[in-house]
Amino acid sequence: MSARALRRCIAVLMLLHAAAPRAAEAVAAHEIDSIEQRVLPCMACHGQEGRATSDGYYPRIAGKPAGYLYNQLLNFREGRRNYAMMTYVVERQSDAYLFEIAGFFAAQQLPYPPPQAPDVAAAVLERGRQLVTQGDAAKQIPACQACHGARLTGALPATPGLLGLSHDYLMAQLGAWREGNRHAHAPDCMHDVAQRLSAADLYAAAAWLATQPVPADAAPAAAIARLPLACGSAPEPAAVPATQEESGR
Repeated sequence: MSARALRRCIAVLMLLHAAAPRAAEAVAAHEIDSIEQRVLPCMACHGQEGRATSDGYYPRIAGKPAGYLYNQLLNFREGRRNYAMMTYVVERQSDAYLFEIAGFFAAQQLPYPPPQAPDVAAAVLERGRQLVTQGDAAKQIPACQACHGARLTGALPATPGLLGLSHDYLMAQLGAWREGNRHAHAPDCMHDVAQRLSAADLYAAAAWLATQPVPADAAPAAAIARLPLACGSAPEPAAVPATQEESGR
């Protein structure tokens, strides 16, 4: 494990320790083994109610489409995404339990803070705006809006919003798609798109997105009738098991 990864793991463990008093309060406020109690470890990194933390690295999960959150939990469990703490949390959990967690955070419709805009040149921001709103036909790059919604707040059932995320986080994820360190179900459309982005384009798109305020109503759009390219997705579980033992809790 690298020194940077070790520092992150130590920081997460400290956050989990700090969350213990809130866990005790939750036991008093909710029945034992309630969903509110069981998602408290998620909030140690992703912030209260999944709002995200101020460091910008751990993303907001509140209000994301349930299908998207569920897919990402599966991706961590099955090795398409790699982050040791997330893998540890989900590696022994059932599909139904992960879907329940996804549904909990998807239901958290909370206001966003103002964007923390990066200090970049106007020309860079303009290139980013073009990529996000128009794409680049010569490079076969569709506009981000074509899949993530006209307002970039995501689309049902499983496309995430792109606003309210930090420049650092967007850069990290686009870079992971581009370099093949992050994967999704085939056909992996984001990997294909990210590979067509130059490093400068990737930076510009992330910078412009990070400067945009989130609409007051940031709910995902209805399902987009026709996407510009094929994208794989994970199926939902057939049913939620009735018992704790069956759901792997």
